[in-house]
Amino acid sequence: MEYTFLGRTGMRVSRLCLGTMNFGVDTEEAEAFRIMDAALDAGITFFDTANIYGWGENAGATETIIGKWFAQGGGRRERVVLATKVYEPICNPLDGPNDVKGLSLYKIRRQLEGSLRRLQTDHIELYKMHHIDRRTPWEELWEAFETIVRQGKADYIGSSNFAGWQLVKAQAAAKERRFMGLVVEQHKYSLLSRLPELEVLPAARDLRIGVVAWSPLDGGLLGGRALKTSGEGRTDRQKALIEKHRGQLERFSALCAQLGEKEANVALAWVLANPDLTAPIIGPRTVEQLHDSLRAVELSLDVSVLAELDAIFPGPGGEAPEAYSW
Repeated sequence: MEYTFLGRTGMRVSRLCLGTMNFGVDTEEAEAFRIMDAALDAGITFFDTANIYGWGENAGATETIIGKWFAQGGGRRERVVLATKVYEPICNPLDGPNDVKGLSLYKIRRQLEGSLRRLQTDHIELYKMHHIDRRTPWEELWEAFETIVRQGKADYIGSSNFAGWQLVKAQAAAKERRFMGLVVEQHKYSLLSRLPELEVLPAARDLRIGVVAWSPLDGGLLGGRALKTSGEGRTDRQKALIEKHRGQLERFSALCAQLGEKEANVALAWVLANPDLTAPIIGPRTVEQLHDSLRAVELSLDVSVLAELDAIFPGPGGEAPEAYSW
């Protein structure tokens, strides 16, 4: 496994981040335990979760599974750089009218305490806003997160799904308070989702914010199975996306076959080749899928392959404003 610094911090994380969204949903507890053990054995120390995972009335189930795994001991908790998130409602009747999307100080405080209980830990390394809250002012947000950091309940603060200008506003407000602010932005980024190259990645680079890619296989479209299996069990939206990108996916599969590599690993290696990216988040449902993903770290794509991938999956044309102006 390879390691890198998380943004401008002095903390090092693995270049693959273990996503746990499937735990308690598509992956049973026992298999989730095996996946996390195998991840640690492979050197993956960066784990990502969220209070909402488990979904609906089962929100929090994923954090509970991770907490049970930590409780087994053996240095599991000590070896993991743990990230969780807050923003979504989690169907808690005790939150009353505040069980809605948002990031009030009230909600952040309550949701962090809930996450810590489920995770069976007294702190997390990285606490992330799952989405931008356009209603709550940065004065309130930074008051909440500064308190959490000062109390030792979180080491660093991050964001997810922010626009470039929102990263700038967040850091400007943090600077006024002499607070470190954001250290990571988690963003959807893949061969099929390259819009962040326009403004988000340049903004994060300038602000020295690490970027973690979620859905680097774009919902499985880049995983190699989209063209090889029937449409049974797929939603109409998934079928429409496959048809929309069929030509690109066929060219991509042909290129991967020439390389002798699996499509998923080439897609992950492409993300890893971008110096602006800290890590892609992998979301294995089984130990076998986890082991398959490890190949991506070893896979080096040469200039000609990267050029071919650019031809198959063209980005937005560069960074703003040059991408759409002179």
